[in-house]
Amino acid sequence: MAFLRHTRLEHCFVYVSHFANDIPKSAFPADLTRGRKSLNWNGIVPGIVLVTMITAVAFSARNVSGFALFSPMILAVVAGMIYSNVLGTPVHAKAGIAFSQKRLLRFAIVLLGFQLTLGQVVSIGAGGVGIVAATLGATFVFTTTLGRLIGVDAKLAQLIAAGTSICGASAIVATNIVTDARDEDVTYAVASITLFGTVAMLGFPLMVPLLGLDQHAFGLWAGASIHEVAQVIGAGFQNGTQSGEIATVAKLTSVAMLAPMVVALGLMARRRSSSEVAARPPMPWFVAAFVAIVALNSLVTVPAEVKSAMALATTIMLTMGLAAMGLQADISQLRSRGLRPLALAFSAFLFIGCFSLMLVKFT
Repeated sequence: MAFLRHTRLEHCFVYVSHFANDIPKSAFPADLTRGRKSLNWNGIVPGIVLVTMITAVAFSARNVSGFALFSPMILAVVAGMIYSNVLGTPVHAKAGIAFSQKRLLRFAIVLLGFQLTLGQVVSIGAGGVGIVAATLGATFVFTTTLGRLIGVDAKLAQLIAAGTSICGASAIVATNIVTDARDEDVTYAVASITLFGTVAMLGFPLMVPLLGLDQHAFGLWAGASIHEVAQVIGAGFQNGTQSGEIATVAKLTSVAMLAPMVVALGLMARRRSSSEVAARPPMPWFVAAFVAIVALNSLVTVPAEVKSAMALATTIMLTMGLAAMGLQADISQLRSRGLRPLALAFSAFLFIGCFSLMLVKFT
């Protein structure tokens, strides 16, 4: 059965390769695109089709034994990298890939707001919110400072810091809209936080007996320290229902802090810029929209079916955006970064785990 599943995946990649290279450069009739000056849909559609097919491969791969541990977003990055570095990306698909990487990702981050309410944040108490906030801030400062000391590029260090301290790949994507790092840096950051987040997801539940944590304490520790939302859920519920629920709320509290973090990075970018024209705005539109959606979700009872649909749409669009990043990543440039960024990500992983555990145990 496993052999058959792997064979299907190989066939998927071959099919995607043939199909993508056969995509016509003009996929929409001229009358549908006449008058649209902001977007050239004729040039965008081929890339969107390719990204969609890579996304479908990523979702299908989760049915393969051993791959279910990984989110489709992570699998999409890997699938996109394999495709672009082995088969090559069609030139006429690049505009659509760029569209998926930028516009779709920003809209997906806005939709993340439907997964959080202010009531959820309050439910873990002032102490829990304080632990999450302190862990986030300390980890971000530690990671960026250590990155500077060991010679890691500042933009890459910020991406690793955001992915480790806030909410994994989603935070890396949001942070990069302000930092404007290279695609290879984004891919490197996603890969590193995925590696160590997976280690935390599998290893932290095994440490519960040694650390003497009850369900509430472990849930708070997992939510404050494990990188991805999906990884937090996986680790939290291994220790019981209460632990899983607290871990999820703690992690979503961290997600809520994504907006002020991006604003702070925007302000710092403006100060460093010598020209006000060149400086990026401190409040990108998607951050304001994210905050508005959280407020709406807190004030209005959104039907469960709508929330479920929004969660699925968010996952699909995030996966498409990360597939686009993978399609533009050059493995040779990733290798040129060396081991220092990986050492930085490992150090950040150790710091956030130890620092948050200390707060949980002694506060």
